[in-house]
Amino acid sequence: MSTDTRTQPSGPGPYEAGFTESGANRVYTVTGGDWEQVLGAGEEGAERIVVNMGPQHPSTHGVLRLVLDIEGETVLQTRLVIGYLHTGIEKSCEFRTWTQAVTYLTRADYLSPLYSETAFCLSVERLLGITDQVPERATVIRVLVMELQRISSHLVGLATSGMELGATTAMIVGFREREKILDLLELITGLRMNHAYVRPGGLAQDLPDGAEKAIMEFLADMPGRIKEYHRLLTGQPIWKNRLIDVNYLDAASCLALGVTGPILRAAGLPWDLRKTMPYCGYETYEFDVPTATEADSFARYLVRLEEMGESLKIVEQCLDKLAKLGPGPVMVADKKIAWPAQLSVGSDGMGNSLDHIRKIMGTSMEALIHHFKLVTEGFRVPPGQVYTAVEAPRGELGCHVVSDGGTKPFRVHLRDPSFVNLQAVPAMTEGGQVGDVIVAVASVDPVLGGVDR
Repeated sequence: MSTDTRTQPSGPGPYEAGFTESGANRVYTVTGGDWEQVLGAGEEGAERIVVNMGPQHPSTHGVLRLVLDIEGETVLQTRLVIGYLHTGIEKSCEFRTWTQAVTYLTRADYLSPLYSETAFCLSVERLLGITDQVPERATVIRVLVMELQRISSHLVGLATSGMELGATTAMIVGFREREKILDLLELITGLRMNHAYVRPGGLAQDLPDGAEKAIMEFLADMPGRIKEYHRLLTGQPIWKNRLIDVNYLDAASCLALGVTGPILRAAGLPWDLRKTMPYCGYETYEFDVPTATEADSFARYLVRLEEMGESLKIVEQCLDKLAKLGPGPVMVADKKIAWPAQLSVGSDGMGNSLDHIRKIMGTSMEALIHHFKLVTEGFRVPPGQVYTAVEAPRGELGCHVVSDGGTKPFRVHLRDPSFVNLQAVPAMTEGGQVGDVIVAVASVDPVLGGVDR
């Protein structure tokens, strides 16, 4: 064995890895940089210090790290460090069929998974050329469950913001109403979260018996709850002083950074893809796009509260549409694409569809073989690429899908709004107070599952 070792001629920089060579092997040694060396501390401005906020900090939920360069209580520079929740979702989709990929994508933004499912399925349907063949009942139900989840997501934003800013009652009431929505989604999809309910060509199953009645009961109760949030927080001096004129970000800055969603609308620009670039028949629904002009954290809070009320209007219209449509299919008629949509939800929350299997086994061997091939191999999607965007609770959620003509995606990429909107945190916080950094992150309402994915 050779004992010859050679060391890298010059010392590594603060972000570089040194190495040694032993025979044919090269061994890298990665060490953390010295912050004094990186920032040039010890020169003028020695009063500045570098502190870590997160990932263990409660307001960053264990998955986001902020490196703050501060002088006294003033933030001079904010750097965001992500990757603590990386799961490889997009890459994993390349090794599963088009239908199975939904099961991965629903785990990206885990507070609004139905939006990732819908964006992906709309893209696949465009590649297949079956957009107009998706049953209207399936499209209406997609809108219904998405709007329920928009309310649920905003409730989590309200609850966690209250928790992080000391208004713990807001957390209690926020999760109280969210629990009701999760119960509804469990009734409809079989699961409280990560539903895999929206599938290419339609839905996993129709609304079960009693779903409409349960939703109507929720619609009767929720408007009063929103008024309760206003009484609890909106007029409270402490809450207002904590949010008003804090973390200002105007519309021009939002556009320069690519920020969308409530942050952009709170800066005065009524950009909502449901209105500006309609999909899933949103042009047929009556609702308003709440906006504000103050462009601060308080305006973002108010916009989200108003959006909950508009989503309730849309859900009510969905129920009216479903009543007029009556019973019908929720999956495309093409059996070479359509997974069984008359599923029996089992105790594990998954559609086992034993009745369907018994039916096709008693019909013909060809039907059973086709079902086996569809589930195990999947359907082929013509070569091409598309980008489809939907208005998720945090802004524009886009899905770029590439097909090489096979039974699996060649490439899937999400344009997650949390990832883009996080860029606004330095613009909001630099020059402000350390305590307002927590307010900024809360007002952005990021979900790191979508950021890291």
